[in-house]
Amino acid sequence: MAALPFTATTSNTSTSSGELSTKNSLCRSDWVLNREGCCIKTAEGKGRGVYASCIIPPHTVIEVSPVLLFTRIEYEGYGRHTILDHYTFKWRDGRMALALGLGSLFNHSSHPNVSYAIDPAHECIRYTSTRTVNPEEELCIFYSHKLWFDPVGTTENLGPQVCLDQIEQPEFLDILAVDSEVVEVEPWDSGDPNDILEGEALPFIWKKLQIDEEEESMKDVRTMQAWAVDILDSKYIATMLKWLKQSGLESDTLSHLKRIRKRDCISTLLLSVSSSVPLLPTNVDIGDPYQISVPCNPALTQTSLVLKNTLWPTVFAPRRKWEPEKWSIAKVQWARDAISHILRKTVQTTSSDELPVVAHIPKPFEDEALLSRSFTAKDTRISTRHPLRHAAMNIIRNVADWRAKSSPPDLLPDPLKPVASSSDGSLGISDTSCNGTNYLLTGLTLFITHEPCIMCSMALLHSRVKEVFYIVPMPQTGGCGGSACLPALKGVNHRFSIAHWRQREGSAAPAHLDERIDA
Repeated sequence: MAALPFTATTSNTSTSSGELSTKNSLCRSDWVLNREGCCIKTAEGKGRGVYASCIIPPHTVIEVSPVLLFTRIEYEGYGRHTILDHYTFKWRDGRMALALGLGSLFNHSSHPNVSYAIDPAHECIRYTSTRTVNPEEELCIFYSHKLWFDPVGTTENLGPQVCLDQIEQPEFLDILAVDSEVVEVEPWDSGDPNDILEGEALPFIWKKLQIDEEEESMKDVRTMQAWAVDILDSKYIATMLKWLKQSGLESDTLSHLKRIRKRDCISTLLLSVSSSVPLLPTNVDIGDPYQISVPCNPALTQTSLVLKNTLWPTVFAPRRKWEPEKWSIAKVQWARDAISHILRKTVQTTSSDELPVVAHIPKPFEDEALLSRSFTAKDTRISTRHPLRHAAMNIIRNVADWRAKSSPPDLLPDPLKPVASSSDGSLGISDTSCNGTNYLLTGLTLFITHEPCIMCSMALLHSRVKEVFYIVPMPQTGGCGGSACLPALKGVNHRFSIAHWRQREGSAAPAHLDERIDA
């Protein structure tokens, strides 16, 4: 039988850690073979396997096996017709690899305690513990869902009359056996792509933002300082609104407020929350800009609306704008593809000194006009010797650089200079929008291997990212619910949704996604 397309095949027997309660009576041989205390034991009815002779901590590289490579022609003509066909890995460019050392002796388990990563640069395979492994426990990897043998002594051993595809599996992403070529998973759902998935049907868990109750008394209304200007002649209202839209001052920070307030026959235009005084056109009959207090958030109740309208006309939004929308099967597949992408990219970091943190911003699922291409960035703190080159920071900069290059500088209006009037007396406003008019990540979704740190989370907040998905939580340094939750802090003027991508029940993240690093 031909070797499996994605994962290694090493032995025709398997076990799970729960079967080792009678391990001492089953084992017939015991040889410690490396510094991590791995040994080979033979169990009756199971054959040889790799076992731990001492406690092995999680994320420990327990074996680096060099490989013997076969060309496609050699393997198809000879190797696949021999016992080698049960022990080979699929390599790049169609070649097949036989793992030397302990690499060909790891048995299969549906709940493995070892992950592996192919290292093409050094022509070897690295095996790493995914959790704490106890003495006398067998070290197992995950072959695939489609096995050519019946696993011994596990619930997988259902007999030849049962197809593995009929076994009910948790509908989560399997991210344990990571191949350098591809990380693929079973199709998410065979239903209508437009069907909505909710709750446990989703492969991720939304983080609930612990935000204060709605402000229903004047003392509870949170405010911020904003610039405004009185328009003395109402005929200039439309002109000033058009100028504001293309001046670079307009932003999502004030999107929950109406732009014009009319009081006592005077129209007032809300400008921005910038720290400096906005420079206004000089050929329009308007007053000087001044600062006022305006609500930080939209009104969620009628009582709140009445209170906030006394400060400035406020949008009534019973549903919080940062709450996640419904997810269809098609959109879940879009997210699953993004997760698979970052997992493939992290494997490439195992052959370098870079930290295994990768961030990815795909084209938006529903509105590709927001971003016409996708972006991927990895952590480069080690290679650049720069402490701020986190993956999230790098990808924000990549998007900024790309947007800056997409518009020639000589065509971009300078929002800090007054706009001269044209010959017909109207304001000279260009229809070309400049970089920075909109926040960098507005409406975009970030997928990242590790929960962003506090610094990166604040950068994402200021960039107005829509939502963040991460695989590995960072309880000590994370800024999306780990050590703090930035978008839930009182006083911030943007909220973004946070989701933790779920793994198969009983599994851990790939070992090379180290949980101890600062992402």
